[in-house]
Amino acid sequence: MSFNPEIFSANASFDSELSIAGVSADTLIRDFGSPLFVVDEADFKSRAISFKTALDKHFGSHAGNVYYASKAFLNKEIARWIDSVGIGIDVASGGELAVALAVNFPAERIQVHGNNKSEAEIEKAVLAGVGAIVVDSFHEIERVARIAASHKKIQKVFIRVTPGIEAHTHEFIATAHEDVKFGFSLASGAAWKAIEEIESEKSLKLVGLHSHIGSQIFDAAGFGVAAERVISLLAKFRDHYSDELPELDLGGGFGVAYLPGEESVNADSVLGELASIVTRECGNVGIRIPHISIEPGRAIAGPTTTTLYTVGTTKNIELDGGDTRRYIAVDGGFTDNMRPALYDAKYHAVLANRISTSHNVSSRIVGKHCESGDIIIREIQLPEDIAPGDILAVPVTGAYGRQMASNYNHLTRPAVIAVIDGNARIIVRRETEADLLALDI
Repeated sequence: MSFNPEIFSANASFDSELSIAGVSADTLIRDFGSPLFVVDEADFKSRAISFKTALDKHFGSHAGNVYYASKAFLNKEIARWIDSVGIGIDVASGGELAVALAVNFPAERIQVHGNNKSEAEIEKAVLAGVGAIVVDSFHEIERVARIAASHKKIQKVFIRVTPGIEAHTHEFIATAHEDVKFGFSLASGAAWKAIEEIESEKSLKLVGLHSHIGSQIFDAAGFGVAAERVISLLAKFRDHYSDELPELDLGGGFGVAYLPGEESVNADSVLGELASIVTRECGNVGIRIPHISIEPGRAIAGPTTTTLYTVGTTKNIELDGGDTRRYIAVDGGFTDNMRPALYDAKYHAVLANRISTSHNVSSRIVGKHCESGDIIIREIQLPEDIAPGDILAVPVTGAYGRQMASNYNHLTRPAVIAVIDGNARIIVRRETEADLLALDI
């Protein structure tokens, strides 16, 4: 048995089978069907609180906001949880904004992102009174200014700055080197030109700069270089306008452990390092420390959720050289976890419904889709006696699992279940075939 508590949610345990917050895997599948996303509610809230506590501790009066990066996972109940712990939320589309507004999330704690916001999305944000819009292009500066003016409003904005840092992460999730679709380049002077344009617009109020250097980052070195470069832009603003911008958002991207032996970023540790970096760099250029905000998403949602699958078939495949690989097919696949196909992301799994005394064999967990690339875990040692009807648990699927889910092959998307103190409830119901047909004309 290879249950590793460090990569499961805080309230997961294994006795004769896996339990999450006091509810067994077998009970969850029996009551809610399979496959299933299971969210440890107390763990989710605790992780959100840990970032707020660490930000307040290390930045004190200079602490800004913790914005939950809702692209990791969002529905109305998650928005309520985020509101209940007193942090903000960042949204990157009109749909994500609609979810937050549907539960009366305080608009002043909403920050709006996106590299191609439509005019309808901008208008919705302006009318809602969101705390800030992070502008991402010169077209967007004009659009936000014009729409805000049409409603006789002054809209607070940040500028997204690309500081030229290529974080140690997968190419497709590195977001702050020069050759990306996001933000205004610092090196080319575009960021300064954006500042000048915003300052010329009476319906816009520039309140700060924003920088996000990537995802799955495990040390503060990249944040440090980015902070140094963005703070130099804050100093240039001070020198030119004889004023100081009050806020700096350093984004998110804090890494989490997916496999045994890996370690997640500790909120207290990384915020402590960031505080030292920001304090030093602001001192070097002689500006006041601005209010510092951050945007953890995966680091809050990721480890809190486990996907449960039911095994449908198994087969042994003879490989060149005489070796054998065991294929274990489950009732989900890349429609509920796109990351292995998209990023070559690695995951772990355990047999969840019983203890096996059988020896482990080289195994590959695959989905049920009509694609050879439908692989959840390419290589893992699992008990030889795994058979149809067994339950497999894949931890750390709270970030981007359900959020990236699709209906390829017309599969219905799984339900999401929240568990706390021995109780389980649906927070996103399972799709039905009627749902798939409902949009057809």
